[in-house]
Amino acid sequence: MITMKDIIREGNPILQQVAKEVPIPPSDEDKQTLQEMLTFLKNSQDEEIAEKYQLRAGVGLAAPQIGLSKRMIAVHFQDFNEVEYSYGLFNPKIVSHSIAKTYLSSGEGCLSVDREVPGYVPRYQKITVKALDLNENEVKLKLKGFAAIVFQHEIDHLNGVMFYDHINKQDPFQVPENAKACDQ
Repeated sequence: MITMKDIIREGNPILQQVAKEVPIPPSDEDKQTLQEMLTFLKNSQDEEIAEKYQLRAGVGLAAPQIGLSKRMIAVHFQDFNEVEYSYGLFNPKIVSHSIAKTYLSSGEGCLSVDREVPGYVPRYQKITVKALDLNENEVKLKLKGFAAIVFQHEIDHLNGVMFYDHINKQDPFQVPENAKACDQ
């Protein structure tokens, strides 16, 4: 079972590396790891389990965050319209995106970052992601708003990019150009 002690924290060089593609078909070991990543997210959102194991609630987890330089992400959350997204994905790629941007007015957080990092993180308002799911099915997801933000955050981890790398250093709360807040 993955717990917070397994989560790599900022400063670790693996979080700044571009992760390697997962060979397809994925190995049983990679499938099991990805399933455990998804289970961690579900457990982190269950109050009893989270309290028992001292888990911080998370909506997404990328393999580099558990010390594996592999292109695997897990997401488990409901968007603001209560649509559920629960996926373990191999080799996710953003294949298209909008010109329009969005951001969370509350900012973003990360299981690998144990501090508040104030500021707006500009993200594409809409993206299309292609990947292979846990059942080895090709999936194509058209995402917008909060879902698009979560997926971009996790895919960034696969490219060695942290959310705060996107924040305007001179003016962290400057509204990104061509953007509107996602949570309005």
